[in-house]
Amino acid sequence: MKPAWEVQLQFKIHGNMKDLFGDGMVLWYAKDRMVPGPVFGSKDFFMGLAIIIDTYSNHNGPHNHQHPYISAMINNSTLTYDHDRDGTLTQLAGCEVKLRNFDTPTFVSVRYENEILTVSTDLQGHNKWTECFSIHGIVLPLGYYIGVTAATGDLSDNHDIIAIRTYQVGDQILSDEEIQQRTQLIPSSKFMEPTREHHPDPVPTSYFKVFVYILIGIVVVVALVILGIILYQNHQSNSRKRFY
Repeated sequence: MKPAWEVQLQFKIHGNMKDLFGDGMVLWYAKDRMVPGPVFGSKDFFMGLAIIIDTYSNHNGPHNHQHPYISAMINNSTLTYDHDRDGTLTQLAGCEVKLRNFDTPTFVSVRYENEILTVSTDLQGHNKWTECFSIHGIVLPLGYYIGVTAATGDLSDNHDIIAIRTYQVGDQILSDEEIQQRTQLIPSSKFMEPTREHHPDPVPTSYFKVFVYILIGIVVVVALVILGIILYQNHQSNSRKRFY
């Protein structure tokens, strides 16, 4: 068995909407097989590699990139994918790719060799590959499952999987002992983009709270007016008594 491999995903993402569409899809190399969850249809806190093709920005603030966006995430089951931040807190690398509504299928290649993860795209199937990103220091075990999930929310899009092709690459051949050792590895990366601070979104004030604040303000004003009238009347009464 060879420890190096390549996966080519052939697909189309398309829809009728020009600006409002989503959400995207993921090419997985994961320990667990077919476990539904919140990360584009699969489980969170996964073990393995996720190549995320995100077509819609869920982030309320400014991003450092535009969508659609391809990114990579390595997880050893301890990290959560922050959907509201589009995974920017845990991504290893990424690139912008305009891949919606092509007449021909789109290709994404994921190659893992010598602890280097390389993701490339061929947007119109002309066998002209463009590197999206390449990351050194990636550790992935043998024997994980390859799969694809997709998800839509309030918006919608079509995610058509046409083909998944897998290849063994490189010249290295592993012994049985080496295969056993590599199946026990924990997914990890020596490189990660600088962590971006997670600032929680401001909680919007509800109409009920606004009503309560206005009501309290009116009550306070009325109470002050009444108190002022009482004090004024007492002052007038005391003034009249001094003249008798």
